[in-house]
Parts: sequence; structure tokens; C-alpha cells
Amino acid sequence: MRYSAPRWLPGGNLQTIYPSTFIAKPQVRFRRERWDTPDADFIDVDFVDGKPGQPLVVLFHGLEGSSDSHYSRAFMAAVAARGWSGVVPHFRGCSGEINLAPRFYHSGDSAELDWILRRLLNHRSTIGAAKFYAAGVSLGANALLRWLGESQHQAEFIDAACAISAPLDLAGGGAALAHGFNRIYTHVFLRTMRTKSLVKLDQFPGLFSRDALMQARDLYTFDNIITAPLHGYRNTDDYWDRASAKHILHDITVPTLVLNAKNDPFLPARYLPQSAAACVKLEYPEEGGHVGFAAGAPPGNLGWLPQRMLHFFEGK
Repeated sequence: MRYSAPRWLPGGNLQTIYPSTFIAKPQVRFRRERWDTPDADFIDVDFVDGKPGQPLVVLFHGLEGSSDSHYSRAFMAAVAARGWSGVVPHFRGCSGEINLAPRFYHSGDSAELDWILRRLLNHRSTIGAAKFYAAGVSLGANALLRWLGESQHQAEFIDAACAISAPLDLAGGGAALAHGFNRIYTHVFLRTMRTKSLVKLDQFPGLFSRDALMQARDLYTFDNIITAPLHGYRNTDDYWDRASAKHILHDITVPTLVLNAKNDPFLPARYLPQSAAACVKLEYPEEGGHVGFAAGAPPGNLGWLPQRMLHFFEGK
């Protein structure tokens, strides 16, 4: 299933912005559960209930995403159409309600994924799912790859995995988002992340510097103030290096598709790894943008990416 971008949608930025903003998202009926976490916090988990015995697919969303993101709705609509069961767990603070603990989420959050996936393993048994697949998008894709590489054979209760538009080299991606037109993406992310951080500061006065947060104008600075210290990293450089999935692609033992467009403005082609474990398929189409991959005549549709992912799963 080779991707070819529509002629009417040229360039990585248009291929990123248009699908997320202007293409209608499919309707999906979710059932929400709230799970208490081991550290006295909570996450909200949205389910699509399929037919007994059909596969179960979990999707980890991207930075500031949710089950309402265009890619989540498109993928879960395709899952539901097959009669499969689907799950979109929300990272801390991403479900519409701020979380309780003095932390958020991050690109290397493999411990959180391990807890979620092992709890979903019980759900798989309950519904009698024939297969258990895992997918991630952007930040969620990087975190999934980190978990796969760190867990190695212990991850093999997952039958196959897909990582879409993962920021495999966080430093490279951070540098790309700090310059030129790409700063618009940083602005969008910081707008919601700053708001959540101020609420977190009300919960935990003195957790970090309010003045430093308000002065942050790029992800490097934000991660230095918030993400790194709240999640056990020394600073942004330490976080971006240790959390990058590029380091562990050779350690993965589960059949995995890594799909990144070469014109992704979040991670330029020069940062894409060129080798991985034998079970990992590196698929780098020339176009597609960041979690874009729009298809069809105007106004376009979101169908190609879910079909590519499900086609990969069905072959495993």
C-alpha cells in the first residue's frame, strides 16, 4: 500500500495541517472508563466495543492529542467497521480533566505504557480477542517504540505494532520545530501545555517557576522547565537523548511498522534511522506530512493511514 499524496495537496506543511483541520472526522462511539493509577492518579480510557473473538487494537495518541484527534477517530472508525475492539488510553491530563499527580506525560513514558498494556491484556482475555495489536502516533509512537525496545521478548504478548510519524530523534525534531514556519506548531503546542502547567502549579505551588514557564517560547525551554524535571531527567538534552526511540530499534522483537514521511516537518528526513531489527519495517514515503496522509479528491479523506495500519496488522 504505497502512499502517493494528492496533487492538490503539495508540501509537508499543507499535508500536515489540512488533514487535521479541514477534513471531517468520522463519528465514533466511545465508552469511557477511568482507571486509577498505582501512584494515586488516574487516566481516562476510551473503548470501542467490537465483536467477541475479534482482534483488540490500542492506539496511543500524540502530543496534546486525545481520542478526538483526527487520526484517533479515523483509525477507530476503521477498527469498528471491521467489528474489532479498539482502545485509546489518554496520557495524563489529555482527556479534558487535569490529572492529580505532580507529573504529566512524555515521549519515553514506557513504564506508563507497560502498566496500560498489561491491564489491557486482561481485557483481551475477557473479550476473547484473537489478536492484540498496538499502535502509536507521534509522541505515542515514540513511547510505544521505547517500550517495545526496552521490553524486548517481554513485549511479545503484543502480536504486532505500528508507529506513525514518531519523533525518533527528539533533538532533531526539537531543532526542526524551533525555526521558520515550523514555529507555528510549537506555538499551538505551548498554548495548551502552558495552560495545563499553570493548573498544575495551582495544585502544587513551587513545583516549577511560573515566570520561567511564561517566558518559554520553544519546546526545548518548556521541556527544561517542566517535562524533564517532573519525569526524572536532568534537563532537556538528557530527556531528548534518553527518550529517543532511534536508540532501541535494533532491540525490538515484535513485528513492527515504522512509518514516517520524508517531508514530515516535525522530523526531517536526515534524522530518520536507516536500520533496525529484522522484524521492524522502516517505511519512509516521500510525502505525507506529520500524521497527514490525506487521500482522494478534494476535500479529501483520512482513510489511507488506517487502512495501511490495519493491512500491516492483518498480515501478522
